[in-house]
Amino acid sequence: MSEHRRKPPQPQEGGRAAARRGQSGSSSGRRAAPRGATGSPADSYGTSSHGSESYGPGGEERPYGGRAEARRAAQRSGGGRRRAAEPGRGGRRGAPGGPTGPGRGRGRATGPVKKRFIDYPRAGKYGWRRWVPSWKLVSGLCIGFFGSLVAIAGIGYAMVGVPDVAKTAKAQNNVFYWSDGSEMVATGGETNRQIVKLDQIPEEMRNAVISQENKTFMTDSGIDPKGIARAVFNMARGGETQGGSTITQQFVKNAMLDDQSQTLTRKFQEIFVSVKVGAKFSKDQIMEGYLNSAYYGRGAYGIQAASRAYFNKDSVDLSPGQCAFLAAMLKGATYYDPAGATSVDAAATPEANSRRAKIQMQDTLDKMVEYGHLDATTRDKYRELPAVQNPRSNTALSGQVGYLVDLAKAYVINNTNITADDLQQGGYSIYTTFDKKKVKALEAAVKKVEKENIDPKKRPKTDKHVQFGGASVDPETGAIRAIYGGADATKHFTNNADVTGAQVGSTFKPFVLAAAMKWGVRDPEGVPEQAQDERTKVSPKSLYSGKNDLKIKNYDGTVWQDDKGKEWLQANDGDQSLGDPPNYQVDLRTAMQFSANSAFVQLGMDVGLDKVQEAATDAGLLKESLTGTTFPSFSIGISEPSAIRMAGSYATFAASGKQRAPYSVTEVKSADGTVYTHEDETKQAFTAQVADNVTDVLKTVVEKGTGTNAQLTGREVAGKTGTTDGNKSAWFVGYTPQLSTAISMFRYPDDETIKNRKFLKMYGTGGEQSIHGASFPAEIWHDYMEQALKGEPAKDFPTPEPIGKVINDVPSPTATPTPTETEEEESPTPTPTPSKTHGNPKPTESEPECGFFGCEETTGGTDSGGTDGGVTTSPTPTESSDTSNGNGNGNGGLFGGEDSTG
Repeated sequence: MSEHRRKPPQPQEGGRAAARRGQSGSSSGRRAAPRGATGSPADSYGTSSHGSESYGPGGEERPYGGRAEARRAAQRSGGGRRRAAEPGRGGRRGAPGGPTGPGRGRGRATGPVKKRFIDYPRAGKYGWRRWVPSWKLVSGLCIGFFGSLVAIAGIGYAMVGVPDVAKTAKAQNNVFYWSDGSEMVATGGETNRQIVKLDQIPEEMRNAVISQENKTFMTDSGIDPKGIARAVFNMARGGETQGGSTITQQFVKNAMLDDQSQTLTRKFQEIFVSVKVGAKFSKDQIMEGYLNSAYYGRGAYGIQAASRAYFNKDSVDLSPGQCAFLAAMLKGATYYDPAGATSVDAAATPEANSRRAKIQMQDTLDKMVEYGHLDATTRDKYRELPAVQNPRSNTALSGQVGYLVDLAKAYVINNTNITADDLQQGGYSIYTTFDKKKVKALEAAVKKVEKENIDPKKRPKTDKHVQFGGASVDPETGAIRAIYGGADATKHFTNNADVTGAQVGSTFKPFVLAAAMKWGVRDPEGVPEQAQDERTKVSPKSLYSGKNDLKIKNYDGTVWQDDKGKEWLQANDGDQSLGDPPNYQVDLRTAMQFSANSAFVQLGMDVGLDKVQEAATDAGLLKESLTGTTFPSFSIGISEPSAIRMAGSYATFAASGKQRAPYSVTEVKSADGTVYTHEDETKQAFTAQVADNVTDVLKTVVEKGTGTNAQLTGREVAGKTGTTDGNKSAWFVGYTPQLSTAISMFRYPDDETIKNRKFLKMYGTGGEQSIHGASFPAEIWHDYMEQALKGEPAKDFPTPEPIGKVINDVPSPTATPTPTETEEEESPTPTPTPSKTHGNPKPTESEPECGFFGCEETTGGTDSGGTDGGVTTSPTPTESSDTSNGNGNGNGGLFGGEDSTG
């Protein structure tokens, strides 16, 4: 039975029941006054014979007064609305055992409450009110908190000092070492700075900075509370750090070079210093300090050094346009210096940087007019970027050293926790993979060919703007042993060993062969949707047509068509067929030996262009550098990898399929010890069977094919020549078991003042009818490798195991190569006749404006350099449906990209 229906016996002398019984006998009022109203314990519990609070002490009946009167009476007697429990009683109901019983009610004791210093939870309060702090407590805590902040701020303000401009920007040198541990150069952290007085700084420079950085500079207190709160919040949550938004804060940040950490402690220290600087220094002093300590790029700290670095003039002579330009450099010269910084970030190309700098400069000039610092007439004089000078002034970086340093720095930035700012401050010892002897040998080989063959004065129309690039990689480790970046790092700023935009031509064909032996060709008899799974691995003895003007087919036998429904014929270089009619069949070894385009374009279609792309990236090329991947001409080298990556990918074949990404730094040390050590990462890109068979085929190219000029004394060599459409670039990439090297040659104006620069044809260059990979590139490769390997024992390549199946084995007359054993021959005229199209009139040819980083109608793609540290941009051609189909001069590509041959 529930508790409210079954109650224990009540004591005879107390409780509410007795009170009710006493009340029932009274007829005077609607309800008796509260118990205890008379102040008598007996009355309170109904022990009177009358049992009711209606009666006075003498028993006489008390006049009716109602509940209000009863409540007031209770309050006068000290009872309150709820009476206190009697000693020994547990609540409102009587407890068993009488007054001294244990009690069982819910009454609360009303004894005195002991006061506490902090009354929380609050005494004398019940329920949720007990947890609500009093106004006294809240006020006390607020006063204490803000008082503590004031005390801390006062202590912090007293402890920090103001910066001394003369002592700022004391950066250290970085020391770079050759692979043998000897010092290469100490550079990269030296400070180029000269302090000048404010009167030597144009007013336009001051106004440019104020307009762009801090328009309230002249009136603010030196700090931006909102900016500080945002920065602290971002740092606390682990987001991107932010610097001070006022000029005062930026000056303080520049001056605190001994501690550039992005921490809350340093941020608060910066705030205290900024407040103190704002109180102690005048605005002119702060502006002078800021402009003399800021970093403008090119190793220049301060306005005077920046003026010399960019314009070779004193700061006092700067024009308003030059001032606005230098104000843009304060945003970060890596992305605004028109010279570019592709070795640090692929996005920092000269073109992109110039565009950003111009936008920023024009925005600054507009704001100067808006804020009344410059009149509109003067502003209109500066609509273009000012001319800037050579960014390199350190003679220690001349020759190849500057390229080597840039490559190593980029590797460090891209592969460690060390930032570009950290390197600028210096203090690092950077141990590189570069072999001093090999670097000198590669440079000497290039200079020899240039001196003997290239004469811009004698043949300005054909020999001007000739450039070479090269890279050498150790197959066993992936270490970059040597590069050739150009004539001089202080004069030619783009590293030609990295991405230049020059297409690789037929040096791409080994990746097609590797894909055919690794995955096989798709079965033409299979159901189309299942054909991807039905493959036959290919043997180098497999037969393909070397016919000129070959109609390219899909795997199912249908003729390949572009998106406009046009069919195309694949041309060979010089419009010559390889093999005998009527089938013109040659095995893949012979097709590689004489670089037949038609055979490898069809092979690529049979394997699948997706597999060709995968083979190329497996070998070590970067996906971003591969262009035209959906067009048949992809298989003959319309892509633009760097010389470093080409050498590294061929090194994968030299290492029997083991792929190691090229790298340029083995170790980095700081004052605190070693901060980075290179760890070897090797993957098996191809089986040894596949890689060694590719090598065996490429040996034939050097022994009796287009690459005979690359033969070395007493050594086995494997390699491939490459020449591209329009004779605009030529390559030779080859290797021995110990070293893989790529050499490129192209013509490109090395003059940034020339707008819409493009690659130039090399017909007649060096006195040659045309340039092929078998000519100057192979000659440079040969001379370099003879010296680079001098003193090292000769090693042979592994004997390959038989692989694959002979496909397309159709009876045919004995195939006899028709070309001579030289690089693919060009037609006698500088402009070869385009191949015939099938069933369509010849399309109109148009020469795209192709520049150093691709054609104008291109989209961006990069060879970020990965672990080789070369992070430069190479926009890739748009896969258009331009249908010009040529034998080496079709523009826009055979199938949407440039047709590459040889």
